[in-house]
Amino acid sequence: MKASLFYAMFSETHKLYLAMLFIQFAYAGMALFSKAAIGEGMNPFVFVFYRQAFASFALAPFSFFVDRKNAPPLSYSLLCKIFLVALVGITLSLNLYYYAFNYTTATFAAASNNTIPAITFIMAVFLGMESILLKRLYGAAKVLGSVVCVSGALLFALYKGPPIKFLMRFYPSIHKEVSDSIILTTSSKSDWVKGALLMLSGNIAWSFWLIMQGPIVKRYPAKLYLTNLQCCFSCIQSAIVALAFERNPSSWKLGWNIQLLSVAYCGIVVTGITYWLQVWSIEKKGPVFTAMFTPLALLITAIFSAFLWKEIIHWGSVCGALMLVGGLYSVLWGKRKEEVTSEANSERQLQEANKAKEETTLESIALQ
Repeated sequence: MKASLFYAMFSETHKLYLAMLFIQFAYAGMALFSKAAIGEGMNPFVFVFYRQAFASFALAPFSFFVDRKNAPPLSYSLLCKIFLVALVGITLSLNLYYYAFNYTTATFAAASNNTIPAITFIMAVFLGMESILLKRLYGAAKVLGSVVCVSGALLFALYKGPPIKFLMRFYPSIHKEVSDSIILTTSSKSDWVKGALLMLSGNIAWSFWLIMQGPIVKRYPAKLYLTNLQCCFSCIQSAIVALAFERNPSSWKLGWNIQLLSVAYCGIVVTGITYWLQVWSIEKKGPVFTAMFTPLALLITAIFSAFLWKEIIHWGSVCGALMLVGGLYSVLWGKRKEEVTSEANSERQLQEANKAKEETTLESIALQ
């Protein structure tokens, strides 16, 4: 009996860790596959349209059978709000993100994702949804972590520094080829800065989407149905954007190649399977546990990029990545400490209220 109980607990814990590892591998794969498809000449706006189309079709049967009964009727004002949130938070965000791949690397894409918690916190402060208590340690940790995280992203984007020489020993024969390729394509300073700013702008739009999900979910609690609805809106919007920038019919054709694999992977695996795993892990362990694994995607992407595409890793990028991760954990620690303190204060207030109520009851009995 004890053995079976231990095995059940053991397997549940390992399922959570395996799920989180799968999620980070999925996000790393998204950066790698997207860079490969766009590097092969696929238009980034067309890529976004096909990704959202695959995501919509993948989520449609699940949202219909799972959330159909829980989905309340949609008012016109709420439908317009969902449409606008999808336009800014998904369509604009993804188009900026994928267009930036013309000028930057998959490793930077994975690194920039670590700025999302910090950007979301800063936006929430300006919108009055988060408070700053600098007198408390957790308040200072959130502010300092946000500054360090964004500074790390800027350092990663604007300063590369010398290459890490001991890593270059693994592929010495291609040093000149890689350097020439970098000079001729995406690594001129102006293009690199342009790509970095575009990707960070996409992250800002995505942070806006994250913030707006709270108020919308309160009015429309069918989460899966809501997600599918936003994907459908984004698919229509992305089609209009893609048609405006790419009217050559040959650019819209998908063959049995890396481009089809990339859009299918991003639509089905990243938007479909990963969404469910994140919801499940948050229900089991909470959002902080889920967010703690985010830097793994950067590490996985950097390793695969170095071996698959012989990307040279620079010391400036390493320092920026360390600042990113350190800032992220500082924000997460501060947020978690704030939640624990808030829960403790609420419990203490409840106990004091119950105690006062008991004292009042005793006084009334004594008077009788």
